[in-house]
Amino acid sequence: MDKAATELVLAVRAINVFFSLSLVLVGIANLLILYKAPQDRFSLLVILSVSTILWATRVVMQIIYPQGSQNVALQYGMLFGFILVFICFALSSYLLWNKK
Repeated sequence: MDKAATELVLAVRAINVFFSLSLVLVGIANLLILYKAPQDRFSLLVILSVSTILWATRVVMQIIYPQGSQNVALQYGMLFGFILVFICFALSSYLLWNKK
């Protein structure tokens, strides 16, 4: 990316902030729904599914357009972390879906 393209750099930063904030807010919503006294299975399944889709998108984006590419350890460390979080959400969604 050309450093002279300041509007493009600002747009990419804005998208990164928005996406990161979305992941954090959905994570907080997961915790709030999870620790609500009478748990609603449908609400929990919906929010876990949304989280799973968001983290799957984050993993795909890290594979296609990796961040931290200046340092290989950082790049693959981030990918490993994103995959780990995705697996946790996907497994939780799967277990909740199959719970009778």
